[in-house]
Amino acid sequence: MALGNIKANFHLLIEKIENEELLTSFYELLFQKSQAQEGQLWERLTQEEKAELLLADEESKDSNNLLSDEEVRQKHQEWLIK
Repeated sequence: MALGNIKANFHLLIEKIENEELLTSFYELLFQKSQAQEGQLWERLTQEEKAELLLADEESKDSNNLLSDEEVRQKHQEWLIK
């Protein structure tokens, strides 16, 4: 979808919403996203945290390291909404 179409459709969607709370939530989300600079979070991490994330990314590329949805659900059953 072209940028112009996305903007036009977004404007139409906003015009249809009558819920002030919902509009406020969308506004705050978009405002925060528009203010964030790329790489800002990464720069706040320590070298150790960066290394851990890069290692986790590499390990996630090996399917032997991944858990199935069912395994995760069983492991964390107490935290899931029933």
